[in-house]
Amino acid sequence: MNNNATHNLEGLARTALEPLGFEVLEVQVQNLGGQPVVLIRIDRLDEQPVTVDDLTKASRAAEAEFDRVDPIAGEYRLEFESPGAKRPLTRARHFERMLGLKARVRGEGGLAFTAPIQAVSGDQVTFMVSGEPQTLTVGTFQANLAEFPDRHR
Repeated sequence: MNNNATHNLEGLARTALEPLGFEVLEVQVQNLGGQPVVLIRIDRLDEQPVTVDDLTKASRAAEAEFDRVDPIAGEYRLEFESPGAKRPLTRARHFERMLGLKARVRGEGGLAFTAPIQAVSGDQVTFMVSGEPQTLTVGTFQANLAEFPDRHR
């Protein structure tokens, strides 16, 4: 699947899940043994921990929307996950929630580092990279949490 197709799947997932109070963090399409698997990683908009009931409710809503639109030819499987230890960080609020924790960052031109999130101001995120602050704009790089918080944030 190309990026455009994955982007369309994200849109479908958001349409089904945001009205129920869920944020779609990530949609990945994996092709394991010939049958595509669409993995949808969700969080709650109220920032409470994702429960098994939440995953069930999200699954039912997204399945109905995917069945209605039928975005993938043939058989495929939908899977849902909570953010977990490698939580995608895509919005300024995500970085604010995880201040002080390490993030794994990848960007244009081979930019790659793992460093603590030092500050967030608007859409600017500052990381402490080898003792030097490095500020990037949200949306111009990819980041995942690189360490698990000791409590829910």
